[in-house]
Amino acid sequence: MKVLQLIPTLDRSGAEKQMVMLAAGLPRDRFQVEAAVLTRSGPLEADLAAAGVPVTSIGKRLKVDPFALGRLTRFLKEGRFDVVQTWIFAANAYGRLAARRAGVPVIVTAEMAVDLWKGPIERLVDRRLATYSDRLVGNSNAVVEYYGKLGVPADRLEMIYSGIADEPPPAVDPAAVRTSIGFPHDARLALFVGRLAPQKRVGDLLKTLDLLQHVQPDLRTAIVGDGPLRGSLEKLAGQLDLDEKVRFLGHRDDVPRLMAAADVVVLPSEYEGLPNVVLEAMIQGKPVVATAAPGTTEVVVDGVTGVLAPIGNLPLLARGLRDLARDPRRARALGAAGRERALADFRADAMVARFADLYERLAAAKGLAVAPAPTA
Repeated sequence: MKVLQLIPTLDRSGAEKQMVMLAAGLPRDRFQVEAAVLTRSGPLEADLAAAGVPVTSIGKRLKVDPFALGRLTRFLKEGRFDVVQTWIFAANAYGRLAARRAGVPVIVTAEMAVDLWKGPIERLVDRRLATYSDRLVGNSNAVVEYYGKLGVPADRLEMIYSGIADEPPPAVDPAAVRTSIGFPHDARLALFVGRLAPQKRVGDLLKTLDLLQHVQPDLRTAIVGDGPLRGSLEKLAGQLDLDEKVRFLGHRDDVPRLMAAADVVVLPSEYEGLPNVVLEAMIQGKPVVATAAPGTTEVVVDGVTGVLAPIGNLPLLARGLRDLARDPRRARALGAAGRERALADFRADAMVARFADLYERLAAAKGLAVAPAPTA
């Protein structure tokens, strides 16, 4: 069975990581796998190359780009794919249109968040193209519920949790990591990883840290990621006199190293799908302090694998950070329980197996006689 994974870019973000994990993990005796990027490539192309997955660039340049749609349609026709799976709004829109025009038998759409950012135009596009998808797969029950309310028929919806690989954390000297980013060697370290955009509510995190300045003076926070709000967030940190307590590290390629050194991972989001950073924290045995955002509540169990606070409730978010900073033994226990939960419910191989089964079920329903993937 010939399968294409289509995504806008290959940046190191959540959906991209899941796509690469899936493309690399599909059994080669059953699937011939390719990938395509709608807009541009990125650092994760190296991971696909290592897995033997070829990548094609479509070269979308304009916000509305009929030329890119034409190139993508031709590519799909020439590729004679049995299944096209699309990821994220732009690729979902262009990919479904092109796959329909190219006569691709099976179209699968992956939605990775409760997309509250979408306005009337985006929601209209989603509704109009929903019937082009043989399945719309959400990575949490919250995502499936959101798209059901948007009008996607129930028989076209399916939930497959995101996965995480059980890779050993890097061996680090926590004190050395702290000093390398400008913190005292014995500080308690909280880590945020994510895009600096409204969805993540990093301003709430800074205000929470302000509440803790004198209550938990040894707490320091590393903020990893970039985005449109970085400048305003750095300004807010200065206004709150947090310059010695917070570091904006921008994009980093050593997130596993930073996470291995951290005491707690924090995520104050407005909404999620199933946040990769939480899975990454749990597999490393790190406790999570997060908001009870849609999606996050399906992976973090309050009081068992981490601490949840209502969205926007800064005192409770502060209490969670304070309590774990003061009680390392409890923090380690929550982290250990989180690792057990990640291994039980969110394994990468389980995610891959569920997608493989979905492709074969949908192909069989279309009456496709799909030959085994060619062997080298």
